[in-house]
This record gives sequence, C-alpha cells and structure tokens, in this order.
Amino acid sequence: MPTLDTSNFNIVVSVLGGWISLFGLVSYLLKENFYLSEALISLLAGIAFSPHALGWVRPVEYAGSVENLNSVTLYFTRLVLGVQLVLAGVQLPSRYLRKEWKPLALLLGPIMTAMWLATGLLVWALVPHLPFLHALAIGACVTPTDPVLSNVIVKGKFADHNVPKDLQKIIIAESGANDGLGYPFLFLALYLIKYVGDGGVSESGGGGLAIGLWFGETWGYTIILSIIYGALVGWLAKELLHYCEEHKFVDRESFLVFALSLALFITGTCGMIGSDDILACFIAGNVFTWDDWFRLETLDDSLQPTIDMLLNVVIFMWYGAVCPWQDFVSNSVVPIYRLIPLGILILLFRRLPFILALWKKIPQIDGVRQATFMGFFGPIGCSAIFYLYITAEFVRKLNPGGGDVPRGDVANLEEAVNVIVWFMVIVSVVVHGLSIPLGKLGFQLPRTFSRTLSTSTSMERTSFQMGNFITDVRLPRSRSRNRTGGNNSESRSNSTGHGFKTGGTAGAPQERPPSVHMPNQSQTNQAENGLDRANPPAETESPLTQSPTGPHRTVRFPDEARGHGIQSSSL
Repeated sequence: MPTLDTSNFNIVVSVLGGWISLFGLVSYLLKENFYLSEALISLLAGIAFSPHALGWVRPVEYAGSVENLNSVTLYFTRLVLGVQLVLAGVQLPSRYLRKEWKPLALLLGPIMTAMWLATGLLVWALVPHLPFLHALAIGACVTPTDPVLSNVIVKGKFADHNVPKDLQKIIIAESGANDGLGYPFLFLALYLIKYVGDGGVSESGGGGLAIGLWFGETWGYTIILSIIYGALVGWLAKELLHYCEEHKFVDRESFLVFALSLALFITGTCGMIGSDDILACFIAGNVFTWDDWFRLETLDDSLQPTIDMLLNVVIFMWYGAVCPWQDFVSNSVVPIYRLIPLGILILLFRRLPFILALWKKIPQIDGVRQATFMGFFGPIGCSAIFYLYITAEFVRKLNPGGGDVPRGDVANLEEAVNVIVWFMVIVSVVVHGLSIPLGKLGFQLPRTFSRTLSTSTSMERTSFQMGNFITDVRLPRSRSRNRTGGNNSESRSNSTGHGFKTGGTAGAPQERPPSVHMPNQSQTNQAENGLDRANPPAETESPLTQSPTGPHRTVRFPDEARGHGIQSSSL
C-alpha cells in the first residue's frame, strides 16, 4: 500500500526545487523592475524554511552535529567562491590585471589595510572585554568585499544604466582579488594570538616566530604559491582548449562548461596542498582568458550565468537556514544593543572614508558620487563566512596539551567571531540588498507626485454657466497659422453654448490668441507615409451644420504647446 515518505532527502529536494521554480517565475520582475537581489530573497526564504519558522529544512539533523554542520557550510562556501571567482576572472578583459595594476594595488594595499584596521578598532571599541588582537582577527574576516553580493551592482539593468563599464570592471577585479588576500590580515592576528596572546606561556617563540611564520607560511606558501599555481593551471587550460578546439576535439557543451570544471579542479587541488584556493581560482580565471578568446566566445552564452544564479540562490538559502539567529540575542560576548550599532558603524566607516580620500588616484572613479557609490557598496558575504570557519578551526587547536579545554585567553574568541561575523553578513545582505530599490523609490516618488499634480491641474475643464446651472462642455476647435505671409488665419467650430464664465460674469466668447495646431501621432505617421495625399483632411464645418455630438478633434492648447517648446499665450 502506498505510504507517504517524508524523508529528509525528499523534503529538501522538494523545498529546493519548488523555491527555485517559484523564484524563477518572478525573477525578472524582482531583479530588473524592483532591483531586489537574489541573495536577499533567498536568505529570507532560508529563514522561512529553517527550524526557526516552518521547519522544513533541518540542517543540524542532516549533518548529525554542529561540528559537521560547520564543515559542510565551509566546504559549500569554498565551492561557491571557487566557481564565482573563476567566472569573475573570465569576465575581465584581456590582460586586465597587468593593465590596471596601479589602481588595484591601491585598492588591495593601503585601502584594504585601512579597512582592516578601521573594522578592528570598531569591534574593539564596542565589544566589551575583547583584546585588540581578537578584534583584528574578527576585522580580517569581514574586510574582503564579496564577489557574490557585488553582482547586484555589476550585472543587470541597474548596472547597465547607472554604473559605467570601467567602474564595473574594477569592482569585479577588486572583489575577486581581495577575497584571497584576506589571509595575510587574518593570520597575522592569529599567529600573534597563538604565540603572544597568553604571554608566551603555552607556546614558545614569541612575536619573532609569529612574524616568521606569517612571512613564510602565509605569504610564501599560501599567497605566492596560489598565484603561481593558479596562473600555471589557467595558462595550461587555455592552451589545451585552444588546441582541442582548433582540431575539433571538443563539442560545444564541453567547451562552455570548461571554466566551471576548471574551478572545481583548482578548488580541490589547492585544498589538498593547503594553499589559498580562492586566490588561485581568480588568478586562473583571468589567465585562462588572457587573450580574450574564451570570454568573447562565451559572451552571449547563458550557461555560466545560469550556474551562477543557481549557486547564489542555494548558498544564501542555506545561510538563512544555518545562521545562529538566537546567538544574536543570547550570547556571552556582546549584547544586542551594542551589536546593532556595531553593524551600522562598520558599514559606514569600514570602506567609505578611504575610497573618498583616494578616489582621485583611481582613474575608473569619475567624481565624488561614484566614489561614494563604490565606497558604500563593499558587501560582506560568502568570503566572511569562509574566514569565519578558518578562524574557528585555528582557535580549536589552541588547547594546552591537545586537550578539550581551550586556553583561557581564547575561551570566548570562537563565540565572538561566530556572532559578529554572522551578524555582519546578515546586515550587509539586507542593507545592500535594499539600498538600490529604496534609493530608486525615494528618487521617483517626489517626481511621481509632482507629475500627478501638474497633470491634474492641466487637465481641468472649463466650466460654463447657464443661469444657476454649471455644466462642463468640451469645445472642439481647430486653428492654423500661416507663417509664410505673416498673416494669421483662424477657423473655429463650437458645438454648444454662447457664453462662458469668466471671473463670475457671463459674457460672450472671447477671442483667444492663435496657437499652433500640433498634429497627433497618427496624423504624423500618415504624413510621413504619404497617406495624407490619399486621405485629404476634411474641411472645417460651420457652427450651423456641425452635429452637437460630433467627433472630438485633437487640440493642442497653449499650455500643452509650451511643453513642446512653442511660445503661446495662455487661455
């Protein structure tokens, strides 16, 4: 007998497929008309399906434990970032990193360092009893700008109409490169915490060993090796694809999916050797299209944007389900009345002041308005979650003797990182996701009200009085002006009424100054197509022969003619 199988797999697949289908039905309306990002919408959907609401998606039950759930979230984030960064590198024009190395060096050097220090100072000032090194570690997690959330300002109708192409490209390049360059900022703080945080009691070597490891392991093995590895793999992939495509060895489907498979390969191999897979993916994507061949070949293809959209929807839906919402209110690190101002201040002062100070040295930024736009839109997203779990994994190993009890100086660090970074991701998704639609609404509402009021005023009808009874009558008129001879000729036909009310007194109809008759659109089209020769205009009827209910003619009154640049006196 058939039974209802409500297993976890069936529920998750049903919810995921149903949500993507429903979102797809209105995706153009939401993204192109209302300017809502798919990240924000998917995050809200994840909250609705999570155990905190409907309970259809239960991540802890699927993973088995909180530790396993954290590992699943980390690996899922690595996968999404790897694919996104390869695609970001492919989107850039030929040799972009070499051509624009000066503005990128400014964005990734002084500005990114200032972002890290400013965020660390804000965290240290607002979170009570938090050491400065711990604040720097938390600040390093939210310093990189997220390439996934940056898509809202570099793709779509809003970007096409409001963001110059050069500005879009520099935003893509910066968000792709600084994701991988978050490692030096994070591990400088973590190594100092490990060797200096407790005064050197648990670990010997002090600050000298910490700085040596930072230069050797972080810069040498993690950063430089990942750049070399990504460039080498990207160049080999480009040459192999060139050769196989020229000899007709590869079909179109495999050609289009090649960048995605390259992202998976680099993410897995870099993970095995312990290098920076995020930075390697971005470098490989840019080198892979160094000659612009692959980018131009796939410019009109929809496979990569489709995969991009699916990953974005799924990852932020997962974030909405696994986010520790209850920890924002109940934790031992920072109260909610400090956490909310911290989130607002970080969004305002983490990036914006430094872009405004140095925008003149960045050629892609033209004016203060673009500098403000670029400074504000530095979203915090997937890369922050990635560094959050990297930090938590590092802190768990700081246990004396390899036991289960953490060191006293880092007992609350994992909780602090978890609460603050997750909260900043949620705040950034909501604020940056709503900034464009709210900004467009605030810009258009006053203009809409003004246009409505002016239209209603200009459409008022003239009131005619017969005795004590006032009625509205529309008077069809036709006028013409002979401009060649300087003489004016006018014909008029009135359907009813011999007097009208002016200033409360009934009188004879007054002569109006002549105005130019502006033809409507259909008459203009007929004149252009030569149809007016076949259908000549009818002669003006006299008041004696015109029907009281005759058809209305299109009349261009003086106030309407003024909108077309024609000088005319008012009625």
